[in-house]
Formats: sequence, structure tokens, C-alpha cells
Amino acid sequence: MSIKESRSLSFVIITVVYALAFAVGLLVYKSLADSGWHYLWQLFVADVAATVVVWLFGLLFRNVSVYDPYWSVAPPVMLTLWAAHCHSWTSATVLLLVAVWYWGIRLTGNWAFTFKNLNSEDWRYTKYRNEQSPFVFHIINFFGLNMMPTVIVFLVMIPGFFVIEAAAQANAVCWLGFLMCIAAVTLQLVSDTQRHRFAKSHKGQICEVGLWKYGRHPNYFGEILMWWSVWFMYLSLSVGSGTPTTLRDLCILGSILNTCLFRFISVPLMEKRQLQNKPGYAEYQERTRMFV
Repeated sequence: MSIKESRSLSFVIITVVYALAFAVGLLVYKSLADSGWHYLWQLFVADVAATVVVWLFGLLFRNVSVYDPYWSVAPPVMLTLWAAHCHSWTSATVLLLVAVWYWGIRLTGNWAFTFKNLNSEDWRYTKYRNEQSPFVFHIINFFGLNMMPTVIVFLVMIPGFFVIEAAAQANAVCWLGFLMCIAAVTLQLVSDTQRHRFAKSHKGQICEVGLWKYGRHPNYFGEILMWWSVWFMYLSLSVGSGTPTTLRDLCILGSILNTCLFRFISVPLMEKRQLQNKPGYAEYQERTRMFV
């Protein structure tokens, strides 16, 4: 058995890759400390540098799925480190971190549950690899499959950075946003659990149990709702004067782009595959809403 075929060794390799990515990102951030850039630009460049490390290892192992955990690992780590840097441990910050860590642990756990080994690549990445020339695929891989998610995830984190910067106490609206976050992540947890259990005993069949009876993609809906809820938490607080007004006004952009990513890319790709592989899926589409 090769190293890539071993699930346990593959987990170890992924852990080492992400530790290295974290170290590179931290070094880049510290190197920009005296640059005079706004802290969001410093954090973004560090985030991109860490993504490049993960992308390079994806090339090394010929597996784009090396990037998959990045979506759920980066926000809890970056937001917690920023809270520590700002010495901001107010009730609003704590609520935000609890919500984001709950989300991150849940989503990373779902990835770990479905992860087989470094020889196993998400079907969407394999599709691009097989349908495009090597040059075009590498362009799609770097910009579309690695950098685009990193940019969107960073944008949805910006309201969280502002919550931490505000160093404010949670008000009733902030608490409501926090409860919305918890509901969104729990929705993802329940829907994914139902889907995994159904798939185990009903190979190739359409999952219409539990939440899947009311929506074709309740897990995606939970992901969308999560980041709108973080923005809602930010909206409830007054932000410190150190943040330019333009940035505060534009921080809704992350939630909008995240919604568009799922609505116009993730869902169509998944539904096209389901229509090809599962008889009766067209009828399921007609009687069941996309999200709710």
C-alpha cells in the first residue's frame, strides 16, 4: 500500500501541510506589520500565501482535494488569532468565536468523515481535470478551485473581523444573530447526518428523508445562512472609528458572493450529476424547493 492509499497517513500529511501553510501565513502577516497597510490587506495577503502552500501540495499529490479542509479551518483560526491580537474578549467576540468554531468543527468533521485518502479526489475536480487541457485545468485549479474559495471565505469573515475590532458587548440583535448561526450549523449537521445514513442503506436512491423532504440542498442553505448571520451580528454593533466607512459598507459583499457561489455554481453542478445518476431526480426537483 502506498502512502497516498493509507487513510491514516493521508490524514497526517494533510495535517502537516496545513501546519506549514499556517506557519507561512503567519510569517507573511508579521512581515507586513510595518507596511502601513490596513490590517485587512495584511490578513488577506497572509491568507493567499497560506493558500498557495496548500495549492502547491495539491499539485505535488495530484489531488485538488488537498484544499477541501481550508474552507472550514481558516475562519476559526484567523478570527481567534485576530481576537488575541486585538485583546478583544467581549461578549460579542466570544459569541462570534463560539459560532465560528462550532461551524468549523462541524464542517471539518464532515470532511474527515468522507475523506478516504490522498488518492481520492472530489468528483468535480476530476471532471475539470478530465475535460480540460492540462494548461486550462491548472488555470482553473489555481484561480477557480483554490483562490476563488479563499477570497470568498475571506470576504465572509470581514464582518467577523469588524465585530472583534468593535470590542463591544453583545446586544439583543447580536444574540439573535448568534442564535441564527447556531441554527444554521445545526441545520447542516442534521441534514448531512441524515444524508450519510440514508446513502449507507439506500445506494443510488434519492434522499427524501428528514430535512431533504423539504429542500433539495438543506446543507447548502445552512452554509449560506451561517454567513448572513455573522453579517447580522456585525450589523448589530457599532464599529470602531479605525475602520474606513467604505469597508464597513461593502462587508455585505462576502455574504452575497457566497450565496451566488452556491446558487449558481455548486447547486447546478450537483443537480446535473444527480440528474445523470439518479432516476426520478427531475420529479424530485419539481416537487421540492431548492433550499427551503
